[in-house]
Amino acid sequence: MAISLGSLTSTRNTKPPIGVLYGIHGVGKTRLASEFPDPYYLPTIGEEPPEGVEMPSPGTAESLDEVLDVIQWLLTEEHDRKTLIVDSLDGLEPLVWAHTCGQNGWNSIEDAGFGKGYVAADAVWREFIGGVQALRDSGVGVILIAHTEITRFDSPTSDPYSRYGIKLHKRASALIQEAAQFVGFMNFRHSLKEKEVGFNKKVSHAEGSGERQVHLEERPGFLAKSRYETPASLSYKVGQGYAALAKFLPGAEN
Repeated sequence: MAISLGSLTSTRNTKPPIGVLYGIHGVGKTRLASEFPDPYYLPTIGEEPPEGVEMPSPGTAESLDEVLDVIQWLLTEEHDRKTLIVDSLDGLEPLVWAHTCGQNGWNSIEDAGFGKGYVAADAVWREFIGGVQALRDSGVGVILIAHTEITRFDSPTSDPYSRYGIKLHKRASALIQEAAQFVGFMNFRHSLKEKEVGFNKKVSHAEGSGERQVHLEERPGFLAKSRYETPASLSYKVGQGYAALAKFLPGAEN
């Protein structure tokens, strides 16, 4: 839509989110995603929902074209789905690379040399992101599930340190984070306790209660973000996760 200087409109956001849920193994990423309204589950190779979770699905996506076909179907055909779940981003990445290689006649994303293959893949990632943004504009939310990796962060204001991040090439991770309305890092709550080991020496060890948390505000130990007025973190109880998060999502009451 072109800009009209004489006609002002409200910027109040009522669209469903593009959200990223990433976290450690077994913390409940897919289970939480399944609680979003009327989900449509699109797994990549090797992914499946946990025991007891059932969602409509077109089957496993084995190419990027199949992923884009699903998005196109949701955009153009009549259906009752309100949330697309892509499981997972790190399963999607090899499909993006294969598509990029096919466009350029490469056998491997490394064939271009000096990181140029990953730069070329940006355009393919943007095609996917454009699709999920179109879904959001049409009223379908998108939840992108991802696994974690621990990376070194070279902070300009402190010494380097390690933190959890999304298991993607850094260029792709940046594009996805930019497009998302929230990035939630899921982990089990734990606390550090000290105990005496003799000779006036203490060692620290972690203790956990099994409580799951969704972090929505970045900390030195992990990436996270939210464009909504969410708290820094939410406790996740199975079956109640979306209800806790929906309080802060625009239009969720509808």
